[in-house]
Amino acid sequence: MTITLLYIVSGLYLGWLLGTNDTVNVFGSAVNLKMLTFRTAAFIASLFILSGAIFQGEGTTKTIHSLGNISEPAIAFSIALCVAFVVLILIKIKLPVSTSQAIVGGMLGWSIFVHATTDWNLLSKFIISWILAPVIGLILGMLFFILMRRILNRTRIHLIKLNSYLRIAMIIAIALAAFGLGANNIGNVVGIFSNLSPEVSIDFGIFSMGGIQILFLIGGISIVIGIYSYNWRLLSEKSNEILSLAPEATVVVLASQAVVLFLFSSSWLANLLISEGLPSFPLIPVSSTQIAIGSVIGIGFVKGALEIENKTLARIGLGWIVAPIGAGVLTYSLLFIIQKLFNYPIRNESLIPIFKQNEFQSIASHSSKFNMVLPGIIFLSAIIIVILLYLFFRQQKLRLKAEKDILVQQNQLYLSEKAMNELEMRTFAVENDSLNLKLQAKRKEFMDIALNISEQISFLEKISSGINEAIKTSDNEERIQRLNKLSMIIKQKMSFPQEKKEFYMQIEEIHKDFHMKLKTSFPDLTNLEKRLAGLLRLNLSTKEISTLLNISPKSVEVARYRLKKKMNIDKDKPLNNFINNL
Repeated sequence: MTITLLYIVSGLYLGWLLGTNDTVNVFGSAVNLKMLTFRTAAFIASLFILSGAIFQGEGTTKTIHSLGNISEPAIAFSIALCVAFVVLILIKIKLPVSTSQAIVGGMLGWSIFVHATTDWNLLSKFIISWILAPVIGLILGMLFFILMRRILNRTRIHLIKLNSYLRIAMIIAIALAAFGLGANNIGNVVGIFSNLSPEVSIDFGIFSMGGIQILFLIGGISIVIGIYSYNWRLLSEKSNEILSLAPEATVVVLASQAVVLFLFSSSWLANLLISEGLPSFPLIPVSSTQIAIGSVIGIGFVKGALEIENKTLARIGLGWIVAPIGAGVLTYSLLFIIQKLFNYPIRNESLIPIFKQNEFQSIASHSSKFNMVLPGIIFLSAIIIVILLYLFFRQQKLRLKAEKDILVQQNQLYLSEKAMNELEMRTFAVENDSLNLKLQAKRKEFMDIALNISEQISFLEKISSGINEAIKTSDNEERIQRLNKLSMIIKQKMSFPQEKKEFYMQIEEIHKDFHMKLKTSFPDLTNLEKRLAGLLRLNLSTKEISTLLNISPKSVEVARYRLKKKMNIDKDKPLNNFINNL
C-alpha cells in the first residue's frame, strides 16, 4: 500500500489542485453571499465529494483508464505529474482550466509517443461530452430559473422565511452538486492508477469497501485537502470573477451542475437506459466550471442580459485549447527525456480490464478481509461523546460572547452618537462643496441628455424604417422575420449596458465621500449590495431599482433585507435614513 501511495502521489497532487480550483464552483457563491460560513459549506461539500467518489466513481474511472490502458506505474506517475503541472500553470495565470481535458491531453501524448492506436470512438465521446455538458447546463439553467421565478411570483413568502428557504435549498443543492463532482471527477485523479488498487475488502456492516473504492477514498481525500488548504484565501476573488450571483440564481446553477454531473457519472442511469433500449450518456469526466457558466448564460437569456463578459468566455475557450495541448506536449517531452537519458523502456502493453463483473461482490473470495463493525461502533461512540462535550463548552463560550457583544454595542452606540455630532458640525462646510458638485453634475447631465436624444432619434428612425420595409413586404414569413429582428434589436437596446455603466460611474463620482465611507465601514459588501446602497441614496422606488439592476422587485426586497442585516441596522430603523445619513 505504501508503494502504491508513492506512485499515485502525482495523481493526488492533481486531486489537490482540483480541490483548490473546481470546488469553489460548488459553494463559493453561497459563502460570498453570507448564506453559509466557509466552514459549514466546506464540510458539506467535503462529505458529499467523498461519498460521490466512493459510491459512484466507477464509471468515469473505467472510461479514463480505458483511454490509455497504462500498465507501468512509473509512466502513469509521469503522465499525472505533467497534467498536474499544466493545470497548476493555468491556475496561476488565472485561465479557466478543466482537469478532464488536461488528463485526456496527457493520455494522447502518451499514445502518440508509443505509437498506440487511438480509440477515436472513445475520444469523440470525450469531445462531444465536453460540448454537450455546458449546453445541457444552459438549457437546465433557463428551465430552472423560469420555474424559480414562477414559484417566487405566485407565492407570498415573507422575506425572512424566503431567506431561510433559500438557505435550505442552497445546502441541498451544494450537497447534490458536490456528490456529482466527486463521482464525476475522481476518474481524473486516480483513473490511470486503477490497476494499482489494493486487493483488500473492509466490512463496515452496513456496506463494504473493495480495493478500487479505497483508491477512490484516497483520491477524494486529496480533493478535500485542496478545499481546506487553499480555497478559503481565493474564494471571494474567484466567486466574483465568474459566478457573482443572487441567491436564487445560485440555487439554479448548483441544481444544473448536480443534474449534469449525475448524467455523466451515474452507472445506474446508464445501465437503466441501455436496458430500456435507449441511448445513454457516456460516463466521462466533464468540467463543473463549464457547466456552471453554461447555466449562468441560460439565466442571462431568460433575464435578457449577458451575465458573463465576452472576455471571460474567450478565456474559457482558450483554456479548452491550451489544457489538452499543453498536457500532451509536456507528457510527450517528459517521456522522451526519460527514455533517452535514463534508457527506461517505454512501450504500450495491453492490460487485463480492472473492472470485472460483480467485482465488489466477489472480491472477498480472493482478498484480505477486515471486519470494522466493532471498531466502527466504538469510533462513532467516541465521536458522539466528543460532540456533546464540544456543544457544552461552545454554549458557555457563546454566553460569554453575548455579554461581550452587549458591551461592544453600547460602546459603538456612544461612538456613533459622537460621530453624528461631529457630522452635524461639518454640515455647513460640506453643503457648499455639495452644491458645487451638483452644479457640475447638472451641466454634464444636460449635455448627456442632448446626446441621448440624438441617439434615440437615430435609433427610432432605424426602427421606423425597418417597420416600413416590413409593411411593404408581401411575403408573410419574411415580414415575420423582419419584425422578429426588429424586436430583438429593441430588446438589446432596452438593456442599456453603456448607459447603466455611465450612470453608476456618475453616482460614484457625485457621491464619492459616501462610497468611500461605505467601503471603509462595510468592507464585506458585494458589488450588487454597493450598487443597491447607491440607488437607495437616490431615493429610487423598488420598481425603479429592479429595472436598473435587472432583477425582480421581490429580489430587490430580499437584497434590501440582506443589506440591512449586514449593516447591523435595528429592525425598527429605516434603511434609507441610515444610508442618507452615512
